[in-house]
Amino acid sequence: MAIIDSMSDAPGATTSMMRAEALQAPAAVARLLSSDADLYQALARCWSDAPPGGLLTLARGSSDHAASAMAYAVMSRLGRLVTSLPMSLLTLYGARFDGPHLWAVAFSQSGQSPDLVEPLRQFGQGGAQTMAVVNDTASPLAGAARWVLPLHAGAEASVAATKSFIAQWVAGLRLVQCCQGDAALAAALQALPEALQRAAAADWTSPFDELRQADSLFVVGRGAGLSAALEMALKFKETCGIHAEAFSGAEVQHGPMALVGPGFPLLVLAPRGPAQAGLLALAEAMRARGARVLLAAPPGTPGAELPLQPADHEDLDALCAVQSFYPAVEALARARGFDPDQPRHLAKVTRTR
Repeated sequence: MAIIDSMSDAPGATTSMMRAEALQAPAAVARLLSSDADLYQALARCWSDAPPGGLLTLARGSSDHAASAMAYAVMSRLGRLVTSLPMSLLTLYGARFDGPHLWAVAFSQSGQSPDLVEPLRQFGQGGAQTMAVVNDTASPLAGAARWVLPLHAGAEASVAATKSFIAQWVAGLRLVQCCQGDAALAAALQALPEALQRAAAADWTSPFDELRQADSLFVVGRGAGLSAALEMALKFKETCGIHAEAFSGAEVQHGPMALVGPGFPLLVLAPRGPAQAGLLALAEAMRARGARVLLAAPPGTPGAELPLQPADHEDLDALCAVQSFYPAVEALARARGFDPDQPRHLAKVTRTR
């Protein structure tokens, strides 16, 4: 299957930047995977020669969700603990950390935010291995890092990140795969652009249409699917004005369950893998309670309204779910009267401290 750079002129498509850029993700991932092989192998040798005691991730917004996907892969595949660093510990409260046995990995599309740049610089000065997973390789964040992992996503103009988020997720998994040496995951990553192309063509728009009047909803996932759920909940908020919260399939059964009653909408992500059975059971239980459950699962799964196109490895299925989600949430935003390219009160680059 040929990987095209945009599907924005397909029948029924719109000219929104968000949609066009989301549909460029398969091509962006293909570029990422065909570039920088020596860089990733050098990082793998660095890991092998001196495995870190732990990793820190530094990120905000969508980038933080991509960082959480890498963190899950590092912990499950490489057996190292990963902490999402509250940057204010350094930028506001002056905390200091012992760096020589740490890897500090910053994720950003723009690389402009001071509360990413300064902590990464401090960790580097303290002896940590520092990495920037970034789209703008001339940015201050890239300048603060010892290692720069380019996203190769191309310019992203829409405020809502799409292709850069998917590229960040893939870059993190590629790093983990190189450090682990998993041949099956390596082959699946190489086939991922075609899987994403198929996922982009999956129709999630029609089921989403009934969310036009929704005020709030839950997005539920587990494992890598929780990273996808976090990203989806953010997009519902910023593009559609819907108060969406993401929960793991276990956590939602505690306090949040008190909010679930007749008609309450839940988007449940149930890709292949160890968590799938529990998520399908949760979806069934919520339907029995009267909730409106939109279930994303592989084609043929009973009760699934959202076809979750499988990748060549189950650990990549959640990425395909995100690819299918983006065009659908963009269409929902327009149906609710919002401009997905201009979310209220938001800008493409946010410079927090």
